[in-house]
Amino acid sequence: MRGANAPDRSRLLEGFARIARRAGDRIMAIYSGAAPVGAAAKADGTPLTEADLAAEEAITAGLAALCPDIPVLSEEGAGAGAPPPGRRFILVDPLDGTREFLGRTDEFTVNIALIEDARPVLGVVLAPALQGRLWLGDVVAGQAERREAGAARGTPIRVRPVPAEGLVAVASRSHRDAETDAFLARLPIASCRSIGSSLKFCLVAEGEADVYPRFGPTMEWDTAAGHAVLVAAGGRVATPDGAAFLYGKHAAGFRNGPFVAWGGGGGAAAAAAGQGAPTM
Repeated sequence: MRGANAPDRSRLLEGFARIARRAGDRIMAIYSGAAPVGAAAKADGTPLTEADLAAEEAITAGLAALCPDIPVLSEEGAGAGAPPPGRRFILVDPLDGTREFLGRTDEFTVNIALIEDARPVLGVVLAPALQGRLWLGDVVAGQAERREAGAARGTPIRVRPVPAEGLVAVASRSHRDAETDAFLARLPIASCRSIGSSLKFCLVAEGEADVYPRFGPTMEWDTAAGHAVLVAAGGRVATPDGAAFLYGKHAAGFRNGPFVAWGGGGGAAAAAAGQGAPTM
């Protein structure tokens, strides 16, 4: 994909966008229904709803038609014994923020990303309950945009320089922890906003926030699409010591370690926090 031409990348990215919207429509049909949404507990204790499964089905079918030659690793289909995905594969979270979905905060997303050589190169993040807003990122082209529902084209987005008044941080609504608080205490934080799902990456990407630290557990499908959007918008995602944040960790069950997502002032802010200089 890094060597693929722009039309090929555009075809895949626009295909991801269409598929994400189909999944979003299925989610919203359930979310807007009169009946309460029930949830079962998965083996790891996280909730699973019929909306997760409906979105998974729509995305799986869509990707099989769009790019049948690229392996797909999805949250609901990962399961024990999933084979190593190889150097090029797609990561899918059909409903990121299931707790937010159940809590009716509207802060849930659909996430699709293409990984190549352990790094995200294309990604889309859809917020179906937030006016169907969509974020798209092409890392190779260095282009990211925010697209409103029904729009054929979007508005280019870019990370911002560090504001003179201090950084705006975003942190998990459901998984805030002491390590996050300690990390933020070392930075010149002007304000901190708690929000669910991969929306945090998108807020940094469009210059509404500057840093998103995460020390609690996440899975690769939770972060890949937002990671792609942020890097395409000029931001960075790194481990807390500044090392590259990579994908395809089959031996670890595709579980992520801690990371920090940085906006335009990542290098200076990392130094202020006593961290290594962030890399892609």
